[in-house]
Amino acid sequence: MTTTDQDTNTPSALPGLEDSRPSVRLRAALAIGSTPDARSVERLMERCAVEPDFSVREMLTWALTRHAASITVPRLIDELRSEGAQARSQALHTLSKIGDRRAWPAITGALLSDADDEVARSAWRAAVVLVPEGEEPELAGALTAQLGRGGRDTQLSLSRALIALGEAAALPALRPSMTHPDPRVRHHAMATERLLRDPEAGFEYAIEEAKRIAALQDRPGGE
Repeated sequence: MTTTDQDTNTPSALPGLEDSRPSVRLRAALAIGSTPDARSVERLMERCAVEPDFSVREMLTWALTRHAASITVPRLIDELRSEGAQARSQALHTLSKIGDRRAWPAITGALLSDADDEVARSAWRAAVVLVPEGEEPELAGALTAQLGRGGRDTQLSLSRALIALGEAAALPALRPSMTHPDPRVRHHAMATERLLRDPEAGFEYAIEEAKRIAALQDRPGGE
């Protein structure tokens, strides 16, 4: 059987997911997603947990979204309990793409505060997509508990998640942290509040502005 034949036949394309060449794995995932077959879901999940190439991981996610949510969502929820950080992160990412709110109860506080930054970031994004109407303030409170965490990319992800929840949910949750004794938490909260008011400000600018304002406030007689 030729490579082309393999790429256009879902069962035969599955071995391509294990090929050493990313381009072959990418084509295999594309073929599987183009002709969805429930028998492919388990192999797609297994590959998501170990795939090193970003583009291939994105194609694997796309292939999973092409299958019925009734099949994929329960399996993805099971994967959230995996010991592997990439398995948890990719499952969360895929759930956010599927957008089936039946997965919401699986987005636990443990995932939102996962020790692995990539897992936590994926959980924040998934939570914002899946949160039921009316539960945004509670989610905002859980997210603000992570303020000050990690490097710039992680902090920006958290700010974006809070901004996506909207001012009504995010601002009341942010305000207590804007006077937090930990400067990292305080600066991050202030920068996020600035971005809520002015999304065009840019995260780096908002952080530097927060530091300037905090320094003025910390002076004797500062407000």
